[in-house]
Amino acid sequence: MSISTRATSRKTALVLGLALGLGSALPASAAEMTDDDTADKQAPQGDHTLKRDQLVSLIEQGQENLAPDFNGFLKQVAERNKEDTVVAGAIEQYLAGETLEGDDFVNIYRLLGVYNRLQYGDDVEALLKEMVAIPTFKVGEKPQFENPEIARFGELVKAKAKEFGLSFRNVDNRVFEVELKGTGDDVFGILTHGDVVPAGEEGWTLKDGTQLNPFEMTLIDGKLYGRGTEDDKGSIAAALYAMKSLKENDVPVKRTIRLMIETTEETGGEGFEYYKANNALPEYNIVLDSGYPAITAENGFGTIDARFPLTRAGSEDTAKDSLPAITDFKGGLATNQIPERSVATLHAHDAAGAKALNQKLDELGSRYIKEHGNDFSVASQVEDDDVIVTVTGKSAHSSGPEHGINPVTRLAGLLATSGIDFQDNAYEDAVHYLNDNYGLDYHGKQLGIAYSHDFMGPLKVTPTYLEREENALRVAVNVRAPAGEKTPEELSKTIQDKLSAYAKEQGMDMALNVEIRDWMLRDPSGAWLKTLLNIFGDTTGIEAKPRSSAGSTTAKLLPNAINFGPSMPGETYTGHTSEEFKRVDNLLLDIQMFTEMLARIGNQDSLK
Repeated sequence: MSISTRATSRKTALVLGLALGLGSALPASAAEMTDDDTADKQAPQGDHTLKRDQLVSLIEQGQENLAPDFNGFLKQVAERNKEDTVVAGAIEQYLAGETLEGDDFVNIYRLLGVYNRLQYGDDVEALLKEMVAIPTFKVGEKPQFENPEIARFGELVKAKAKEFGLSFRNVDNRVFEVELKGTGDDVFGILTHGDVVPAGEEGWTLKDGTQLNPFEMTLIDGKLYGRGTEDDKGSIAAALYAMKSLKENDVPVKRTIRLMIETTEETGGEGFEYYKANNALPEYNIVLDSGYPAITAENGFGTIDARFPLTRAGSEDTAKDSLPAITDFKGGLATNQIPERSVATLHAHDAAGAKALNQKLDELGSRYIKEHGNDFSVASQVEDDDVIVTVTGKSAHSSGPEHGINPVTRLAGLLATSGIDFQDNAYEDAVHYLNDNYGLDYHGKQLGIAYSHDFMGPLKVTPTYLEREENALRVAVNVRAPAGEKTPEELSKTIQDKLSAYAKEQGMDMALNVEIRDWMLRDPSGAWLKTLLNIFGDTTGIEAKPRSSAGSTTAKLLPNAINFGPSMPGETYTGHTSEEFKRVDNLLLDIQMFTEMLARIGNQDSLK
């Protein structure tokens, strides 16, 4: 079926936003999201604040003859809901210019979020489409601040900031800064990132065979497919329109709201390190790069980097040897992304040998699939004297290997256990290194380093990237480390010692570097966290408590920083995958909740 006939119309998407974004698509209870939550922090619930059912009704009402401005919308709400004297009273006070407190304060800015969602849902989607069309992934060794696509993305943000009446500053293509000026001296920070991970030259193929260009946003069945839609360009578009709404509706804010858009988050964060060295950071910050309702702990991010010299692989002597040889093995586009497929080239002595090798691998592949879950595919084909073996799994963010099916480890396992006597070279070493030390487990059990934290969950160790780089074969393993008995430095040394001993025992020539950055485990209890939990809890009807994430964001680099969205609890995160999408109803929720957040935090007397 063609995309055009399956694409959800904008009107239908708004209806989905009601039925899904505020209804059944969210967990029916908090059970799905609180297994690893703290027990004593919950969203404060006002006695007379607008809750989910009322918000659904207001959104339905607002789709008919929406007022051209917020004040007009408030009058519509008061007229249509005369029986709600609490909300009507808050609206009367606000329109009269009186100071709001308590539930009245909350209700007015919650209504602003509803209005912004209704008014600018189409526009946010259109801006997101423009952003997705700019391929802001890192290319080669060139730094991101020299990437013309990063500069082009900055120009788009600059144009929107100017159009919205907001100030813009380009910090040397490292960070794009947009500000809504407040009446006081305090600055509140919002951090997100505009760079993305690569998407693959071949594009994306959905399960039904639909072909997609990752850098051309496509709407199918209420989902906006495209690289960056969930990570993080959807957040940027929603945040910009939240700031616009406050500005154009003359909503006063005591604190300046500073949106900081980083350009190197996916490749190490050196852009924000540069920004930190040259700019004072806000005392309180929110990062829009993880999940709801509030992420207060993040695993440490690390890489086990092994390099196998290619002095013997692919040489004339190797090609002439009577034994088959692994002459190429590729898998992955980035170290923080589990790829969809991995491909190896096996060289036989001649065409007859290639045919026999292909037949054997076909049999072995079928058996290997059955023994390991029947949830991936193995295909092999003959090309002259070579056999090309492809394992296709399921891509995922490296912080959630349980959501993917890793083709790198499966291809390595297939070759390592095949019983085929391959020539001794770097590729063969890498295959056994992967199978012996990681296998299909992703918790470090085979390596003997597995552990878990009560709140942050288990260690995750995932091979993600295997590629020839200059004269070595690089094998990268992504690490997501929760707090534990060992420091990140001690854990790194333990891994280094274990793998160095393994290489020595096997007689492998392997250069190894292990680096794990510190985890974040915070226990904020101030008014700003309670505000975030209240927004999410009231809007969705879900009991809201702080959560932990295996992901790693730049929240670690900021004082008093926690994540607020954009991933919804109970839903599989699609960022970094070969079918990344943002549900339209969730994008509408982002607009709604971000707007309320900026208005309330921008005006609270204290965030402590």
